Amino acid sequence: MSGLPIVLFDGVVYGMLLFLMSVGLSVTLGLMGVVNLAHGSFAAMGGFASVVLTSRFGVPFLLALPVAAAVTALAGAVLERTLFRRLYRRSALDQVLFTVGMIYVWIALGTFVWGAGQQAVQLPVFLQGQVELPGGYAVGRYRAFLLLVGAAVALAIFLGIERTRFGARVRAAQGDRDMASGIGIRVDRLFAATFALGAALAGLGGALSIPVLGLDPTFPLKYLVFFLIVVCVGGPGTVLGSLVAALAIGIIDVAGKYYAPEIGGFVIYALVLLILFWRPNGIVARA
Repeated sequence: MSGLPIVLFDGVVYGMLLFLMSVGLSVTLGLMGVVNLAHGSFAAMGGFASVVLTSRFGVPFLLALPVAAAVTALAGAVLERTLFRRLYRRSALDQVLFTVGMIYVWIALGTFVWGAGQQAVQLPVFLQGQVELPGGYAVGRYRAFLLLVGAAVALAIFLGIERTRFGARVRAAQGDRDMASGIGIRVDRLFAATFALGAALAGLGGALSIPVLGLDPTFPLKYLVFFLIVVCVGGPGTVLGSLVAALAIGIIDVAGKYYAPEIGGFVIYALVLLILFWRPNGIVARA
């Protein structure tokens, strides 16, 4: 498989990973109004949880994925109750400074526990090698697996946020927190559950991304810019916008590095500037 098909396939897979790891940030920023720049720390936490589960406890990789997501969800719920809830009514600058500090705390903690090197995870045999597709194309089995998982999670998130009472309550609480409390919505519990959900998605994305993106303690800082690009370009609080933005950014970033490696890193940032000039509130701005 070579040329345009491989660029498109790898770009979509990369975009799916960006979507999984950043959609939680979109939810917390757009619906809860929290500028959580430490969101990538939950992705790294999920990745390290899967490494520990598979390498030290012999947990099968497919079972380690939901467990890693559950671990990050629990960590997110605890941190929301103890730290992040204090930021809800603080300024954006306070939120940025606090969460940037949390990134460096995570990097120091991760380096102390696991060291500064790359971590690896052992894939099951059926996810190794390549699989033949109609048309004579051969793609990596694990990348095809990522595509299917990403599509299923994207559909579940969209339905959960846009088509359920839970999602409607979250949107109502974000629109007018006092009024939502007045009609009986337990806003504090709702925000804690939403924050934990965002952390779980980041943890799942981090665990899935290890064989493609690698994992070390600096992961939250390394991919922070990409998480922010997905949220800003897609539009904060919109699942569909995050998906469209992540796929577009994944394809364009891979294509730029493939066809024009000398300026590949510049292409994505130039595109982001053009999109934000055209749609300053994102591709799918929430009404």
